[in-house]
This record gives sequence, C-alpha cells and structure tokens, in this order.
Amino acid sequence: MKRVIWIVLDSVGMGEAPDAAAFGDEGSSTIGHIMEKYPDLKIPNLRSLGYGNIDGMQGVESVEKPKGAFARLEELSAGKDTTTGHWEMAGIITEKPFLTFPDGFPDDVINEFVEKTGVPGILGNCVASGTTIINELGDEHMETKKPIVYTSADSVFQIACAEVIYPPEKLYDMCRIAREILTGDHAVARVIARPFVHDGEKYVRTSNRRDFSLEPSEDNTLVRIKNVGLPVYAIGKIEDIFAGVGITEAVHTKDNEDGMDKTIEALDFVKSGLIFTNLVEFDSSWGHRRDVDGYAGGLESFDLRLGELLKKLSEEDLLLITADHGCDPTFKGTDHTREYVPLLLYGKGVTPGLDYGTKKGFSFAGEAVERFLGV
Repeated sequence: MKRVIWIVLDSVGMGEAPDAAAFGDEGSSTIGHIMEKYPDLKIPNLRSLGYGNIDGMQGVESVEKPKGAFARLEELSAGKDTTTGHWEMAGIITEKPFLTFPDGFPDDVINEFVEKTGVPGILGNCVASGTTIINELGDEHMETKKPIVYTSADSVFQIACAEVIYPPEKLYDMCRIAREILTGDHAVARVIARPFVHDGEKYVRTSNRRDFSLEPSEDNTLVRIKNVGLPVYAIGKIEDIFAGVGITEAVHTKDNEDGMDKTIEALDFVKSGLIFTNLVEFDSSWGHRRDVDGYAGGLESFDLRLGELLKKLSEEDLLLITADHGCDPTFKGTDHTREYVPLLLYGKGVTPGLDYGTKKGFSFAGEAVERFLGV
C-alpha cells in the first residue's frame, strides 16, 4: 500500500520571496543566515536528498548525486503565517489576509469573552511576546485569576493561564468560546491556548498548547485523501491548523523530538495514506525567540532523526519535507518572514536529482501527494 510521510519544518524558509518588501521582510533568509553563523552545520541527510541543490539555497553545500527530487516554492496566499502556509500546501489559496489586531481587541469582543467565560476580567489585550508577557503579568494573574490575553503580528487571539489557576481543559473551554466569538468581522485565524507554570524562578510555558483554527474549505488535499478511504494521521498541531477537517486520527506533541518519535512510531501502524507532521519548535522556540544557536541545534537534531526515519521507509513510501513560511532568527522583530520554502521528495517513485526549479504555490507539495496516492 502506498504511504506518504509529509514533514513540515515549521518556519524553515530559504530566502526572501519576490514580494518580501510588501511584508517588510527584504533581506530575510532563515536557512541562509543560520548557515552564515554555522557554515559547518551538520545536516548530511538533508544534503544527501538535495537540500543544497535547491534553487537559491544559501550556505548549504550541494551534492553531486542527490537521492531525492527538490524544488523551491513561492507562496501565493496573502499572508506569512502557519494557517495560510499549511492551507496553501493543501490547495487552499487565502486571497484576503486574516485580520490582525495591532492595537488589541475591541471592547465588544473582550466584554463578550468575559461574560461568556465567567472570568473576572482579562489582563494585557496587547501585542506581546508570549514568554515576556507571562512574566510581566504572571503575578497579577495569580492574584486576580484574570486570564492574560494578547496577540502578535499574526492573526491570533492568545490566552495564557497558569495551569494551577485554570487547568488546560478549562483553558481549552475558554478558547472554544473565544473561537465562537471571533468570527465574521472579528475573525482571527487561530485562538491559541498558552498554559504556563512557575519553575521556581520565572513563569514558563508548558507543552499543553492547543490551537483552535477557523475551518478550512473542504476542497483540499486532506479531505480528498480521506474521502477515498485512506487514513490521514496528523502529528503535532496539524489537527489544530485544519480544525480537524480531513483528519482521521491525530496525536499532539511536546516538541520536535516527540514529533519525530511519533512519526517514526506511526510507520508501524499507519500502513497507507498520509502521515502528516508539523515540527513546531523551529518556529515557537527558536524563530520567534530569535535564538540562532537553538535553531541551528534544532536543525542538526532533526537531521539525526531524519537518518532514523530514512532507514525505516518502505519501497511504497514517499517522503516530503517542506516548510510553511520563514522566521529568520537573525532578522528584526520577532515576526514570521515572507520567504520561499524548500521542498524535498524522496522514494522509489522519485527520480533522483530531479530539479523542479521554482514553483509558484505551496500547493505543488499537496499535488505531489495526491498524485502519488492516486487521489
């Protein structure tokens, strides 16, 4: 039975897109700038598949005989966030940007949220770094039991609560209520639960994050695979990004290592269809935090796990590795960056060394998956 393993390295872009200036991202290059600081970065498995052979790839040495095929993908959607990137991979073009709230959310949204959740009010309601705001407002949150609400340059409504005050399931209930409120004129792409604890020195976020997304169109790759009776097994935040649409089974993860553990384990029981994995730490732990060292280490760690995965693939498997946007850790601010993303394809049915060049649309990835599975 044919099977696809599709891994998204969240935020691992490869250089400014042609329209980067419109997003304030001229000069961004996630992989390129990491390689400038770490020219001897050890990613032999990615390189062997053709990572350094991709059009425009900066700093990664090419190989003479790549084992995989490869392409550079240009986003068509009006955005540079997780939702638009993943949806476009599955064939959904977001022509109108999702709403953002750089001045915080309007009073009617906050008042309805307070009324329907029964909380004693909220703290924050501003654009903020998640790791910073929980330490700025954490003590007050503990005293007042008011959830911390904040946003970013993305279309997100984030709710941070100490797990000792609001256990994760209670926080998820708040997020579901917020999701119902944030539609229509106030529709945000995602409502995000951000649980945290105190580690004895400071407040730190836990791995119990959950995303509550708008529902995508059912005219997408995942639904088409599911509709022909094949499994779509989602790992990490894939289920959240697609609001469960087109997913047959899902498992959430703590970090990249856990994501790779679960991907490799899935090979033992998901024998056909799609295993779809998002590795979020590149974005959440290192990209947004502008941690170049952590990002570089994460790439090396992934490459090691990729070596394990490659050994377990069968002759009926197709492996795809791509990204959903950039998040250059050397760039200004803490936002995502509008970049091309790399695509690697590997398997028995793939022509080694086939260079697809630059393709318009992340949907080139989803189309490859559908063709392979005969959907």
